[in-house]
Amino acid sequence: MRPLQISPETAIKLSEKLGVPIENLMHMPQHILMQKLAELAKTESEGSSGKKEEA
Repeated sequence: MRPLQISPETAIKLSEKLGVPIENLMHMPQHILMQKLAELAKTESEGSSGKKEEA
């Protein structure tokens, strides 16, 4: 399997957001990465919608 075709800056940001080492991120299957990104987006949208309701 080829490493993901993403820039080093993107890899670092994704690694920090997902809490995954860069080496693991670069060799992660694309469908699993997309699933993790969807889960991250869902949790971030839930968190931000909760803040909007309180304000």
